[in-house]
Parts: sequence; structure tokens; C-alpha cells
Amino acid sequence: MPVYRLVAEPIFPDPWEAEPEGLLAMGGDLCEQRLLNAYAQGIFPWYGEGDPILWWSPPERALIIPGQEHIPTRALRAIRAAAFEIRVDTAFEQVIAGCARISRSDQPGTWITQAMRKAYVDLHHAGFAHSFETWQNGELVGGLYGLSLGAAFFGESMFSQKSYASRAAFAKLCAVAKAWEFHFIDGQLPNANLQQLGAQVISRVDYLARLAAAMRQPTRRGAWNL
Repeated sequence: MPVYRLVAEPIFPDPWEAEPEGLLAMGGDLCEQRLLNAYAQGIFPWYGEGDPILWWSPPERALIIPGQEHIPTRALRAIRAAAFEIRVDTAFEQVIAGCARISRSDQPGTWITQAMRKAYVDLHHAGFAHSFETWQNGELVGGLYGLSLGAAFFGESMFSQKSYASRAAFAKLCAVAKAWEFHFIDGQLPNANLQQLGAQVISRVDYLARLAAAMRQPTRRGAWNL
């Protein structure tokens, strides 16, 4: 199938027209409306610094159902012993910067480009992107960030500077998502780490059906105060 080149108007082709590995389109920009339209249709940007913007709708997705996440007992004990403090939406820019800096064995660099960082900071200021932050002795030691639309949370990235710091932020996200009756936390591409956390690997057809149902619910827009 062809890879679509996006036009100035923030619209996308049907996700079913993606290539087998999930690449759907290229180009366009990272403006607020384009990003919101993308996520609402099951599409997300993923590309490297210096590359054109690439938009994906993969054939399989990793979803975590709030309340069905898996955090081992040993990790829960370590989190309690660390006496972490979890805050929400107080240090979004620091969290995304931490996620961009962290090295990953399966990636030579970061996909969180400067343009991506600015776009998601703008979404945070607009009330759509949120950070769960792990603090210890007044220092930010881990966290995660993502986008919230309807009854869905689209996880983007997490980082840790202390053992289990990102797990603590993830556990809080899951608790909040369950309390607020979110349908799912989207981990995007399946990987071993997400599956260890309890992610289900589902097909595109299943994902798009669940996404449509989640988008019929109101969005909790604005800074989250727990």
C-alpha cells in the first residue's frame, strides 16, 4: 500500500490503509489539532531526529486495562520502602526531558525529538498531556507522560533515575485510570516490558473498536489534581 504524504489540513487516511508493519503516512506537522486527530483515530507519530515525521497505525497494539496491570510483589515492597511521593502535572517538561535523555539498549538515540518535546509540552499546556512524577526527598527521580482523550490514556514514555521510580508512577497512573473508569492505557507497540506489566496484545480491529468506545466519553481536560 502507498505511504500517504499529508497535506496542510490536519487530516489522515483510514488507518486500515497502513503498510503491513503499520506505517500509514509521512509529513505534515505536529500541531495540536493534527495530534489530537491522530490519536482519536489510533495513529501516532514516531520518527528520529532529522527524519520526516512518520505516522503509524500498527497491526497490533499493547493495551493495559486499569485494574488488570501486573506489578510483582517484590516491586510493590520496594516502592513502599522507597517512600516515593507521586505528583501529577507539576513537572511535565522535566519528565519529558528525562524520558528523552534516558538510554535504551534497543535504540541508538531518542525518538523524542526537540519538535516532539515542544508539541507535547504545548498539548500539556492545552490540558491534554499529563505527567505522573516520582519524587524522593524533593528530587524528581522518575516518571511518565502521555496524552488523555475520552476514556483513554495514551502512554508515551517513562524514565527512572532510582530503582522502581517509573514503576511507582505507572502504578499510580493505573490506580487513577481505574478510579476514573478509563477503558485502557495504550502502550502503542507491544514489547516485553509492557507485557511484563500486564499488557494485552490485541489486533487493530479490536483496538479501533475499543478506541471508538473510549472516544465517546468526555475528556478530562486541564491540569490533573489528585
